[in-house]
Amino acid sequence: MPWWRKSQRDGVSRSDSVSRPDGASRNGGAEQTADDGPFGPEAFGPIDAVTVRRRVPAERTGVHDLMPLLKAASSGPSPVTTDRLSAALRRLDVYFLTDPGTGNLVAMWERHAVMFALEGPDRDILMVRARAHGTVAPEWAPQAFPAVNSWNHDRRFLKAYLGEPGESGRLPLYAEMQVPLVPGAHDQLLDELLGCAVDVAEAWADWLHGDGAVL
Repeated sequence: MPWWRKSQRDGVSRSDSVSRPDGASRNGGAEQTADDGPFGPEAFGPIDAVTVRRRVPAERTGVHDLMPLLKAASSGPSPVTTDRLSAALRRLDVYFLTDPGTGNLVAMWERHAVMFALEGPDRDILMVRARAHGTVAPEWAPQAFPAVNSWNHDRRFLKAYLGEPGESGRLPLYAEMQVPLVPGAHDQLLDELLGCAVDVAEAWADWLHGDGAVL
């Protein structure tokens, strides 16, 4: 089988009207029209046509220019691509290889390797999967399963599991996380996700050889 296994794969109604607990409306319950009070139409004299001929400038100017804020708000996160994963790993100083067949990225360490990929029909699910270089003999599976479960119980992010036996009959060890990124992501978030996965994967590999006593 391949070294990297395949993945298996209220509404609340709101009212637009707001009223006080006593049932009165915000204006005290008095119905008002545009003709009431000193600011009704009768309070204004004739409008000089010259005063309304000022043209609106093509671009906003002055201290109350909101266009930069509006443009910044409209420029949302960008779709995550393999190129962006590569750029993020370079920013994190993680050396990696690219699988020419799948385009997946693989980084190697002394005790484990980590694969970074985009999965799903639209390739918008970030998948980070670590695999330990060591494997578990079938007869040690009864001890390995509770140890792996203890990692999952006590730690966040990467979740560990034993894979299916390989050709040698030994069980591989994996730890992975999958994050849906349909809306895309900013570079800072992508760096945080990958950096967290890299750090936790290394801690997981050390745990397998240390406190976990799995390898």
